[in-house]
Amino acid sequence: MLQRIQIQNYAIIDALSIDFSQRLNIITGETGAGKSILMGALSLILGDRADSAVLLQRDKKCVVEGVFALAGKKEAAAFFAAHDLDGEDEVVIRREIAPSGKSRAFVNDTPVNLEQLRGLSSLLVDLHRQFDTLELGESDFQREVLDALAGQGNLLEEYRGIYREYQAASRELATLKEQQAQFNKELDYNKFLFDELSDANLRENELEELDQELKILNNSEGIKTALSKVYYELKEGEQPLLQQLKTLQHSLAGFATYHPELSGLAGRMSSAQIELQDIAGEVDRINEEVGYDPKRIEEINERLSAGYKLLKKHGVQTTGALLEIYRQLEHKLKDSFQVDAGIAAGEKEVARLLQEVKKRAAVLSKNRQAQTGPLEDKVNKLLKQVGMPNARLKVQISPAGLDAFGGDAIEFLFDANKSDRFEPIRKVASGGELSRLMLCIKSLVAESIDLPTLIFDEIDTGISGEAARQVGIILKGLAKKRQVICITHQPQIAGKADAHYFVYKAVKGEAIQTNIRLLNQDERITAIAQMLSGEKPTAAALENAREMVLG
Repeated sequence: MLQRIQIQNYAIIDALSIDFSQRLNIITGETGAGKSILMGALSLILGDRADSAVLLQRDKKCVVEGVFALAGKKEAAAFFAAHDLDGEDEVVIRREIAPSGKSRAFVNDTPVNLEQLRGLSSLLVDLHRQFDTLELGESDFQREVLDALAGQGNLLEEYRGIYREYQAASRELATLKEQQAQFNKELDYNKFLFDELSDANLRENELEELDQELKILNNSEGIKTALSKVYYELKEGEQPLLQQLKTLQHSLAGFATYHPELSGLAGRMSSAQIELQDIAGEVDRINEEVGYDPKRIEEINERLSAGYKLLKKHGVQTTGALLEIYRQLEHKLKDSFQVDAGIAAGEKEVARLLQEVKKRAAVLSKNRQAQTGPLEDKVNKLLKQVGMPNARLKVQISPAGLDAFGGDAIEFLFDANKSDRFEPIRKVASGGELSRLMLCIKSLVAESIDLPTLIFDEIDTGISGEAARQVGIILKGLAKKRQVICITHQPQIAGKADAHYFVYKAVKGEAIQTNIRLLNQDERITAIAQMLSGEKPTAAALENAREMVLG
């Protein structure tokens, strides 16, 4: 709800402030008094382009500020959260135009760009002006009207939940299919590499161990010679080292009782003898195991050759690295099979969800179809009341691709002259017709749709008398549910106001400036009487005006 608007230094407005009623606000005034200037100023905080030409005093900035109440506005709260803005029960939107022409916008003193300003203001104000491209021609609003009349808000939310699941499952399936395509590109090559490593059947550290074994075989003769010499000197020589050590140990042991340290030395020599005895045994065993084996050398060379080719092919240096590559390839091949299984399961789930989406979309569509006839009848009846007796609305629903709101393409068609040639509203309706048609439709759904503040400018174009009175009645009824602001020249509409504002020009110094004031009851009666019969209203006009205000 728009609580207040303040305007400074705009066109012929020096400074003014308007506090609006929560219900029906009517703005009247003589032609040229500045009513359209008010709408121009309001348009600035709704996101219209700014121009320094609107500055009254060229050396001062223009400021337009609107204060809105947000109680219960869920969409506005979501907007604040999405754009990281401070959201409160009251929001202040301010637009400034500097003498240089530079424009700035603020929401609760936080700078915003024009796109953000338009996004927020569209949730707060619905402005209907002559020649505007209005939301009435937009399919989203047309669908909202039918859904509101069908009372299927909960059904729509349930449908959208299933639809989101369907979209998520479809995206996941698409990802799996992309993975499958990538796997398929690499599958043959990966399978070849895997089979090649599998056939090699390498064991851990095999190539390193074979390389060591080959070195031993190639040097077996020298190794055996060295081992034989060691064994001979230890045990079989003319004076074996083991025997000499044993003799020496016995020599010391005989005198151990005479010197305290000799016993220790004799013991150490005994330990050395035992160690050398073990070494001799190990030398003999190794000597028995080492031998030149041409066949084994050939086998090892062939195995190493195959292994080295694999190392070079995969750009690694160890058997362990080859085995890791083997495990990775095995994992990729398993993943490929798992993706195939995942795709099969995903296709089944997507098909199930799609069936559920279609089923629920059909219910939504059926409920919408059921509302087309009643909506047409009610709107067409209201159109006659508001001075459009030959105008007719027709609602067309046709199948369309599934989206977050179902599977319907909804189009409101309009025939202004009983020509039986129905065309989309945006193509054939004039500005005044659009405003009155929108008024008729919104009056039917005001209780069901969270409408913003509704502003109607020039809604009374081309009507008077009873038609204008009916427009006033509809506006009055609509204002019981939503705040309405209407600029009008019709006394029948002005008489329905909960708050009546009068726009006028006044001379200040040498300048003419626009002002506005809230009329009391007597002033209202006089103003409406002047709208009926001129600047000096007759007694009959005053009585008629009194009846309009009080009756």
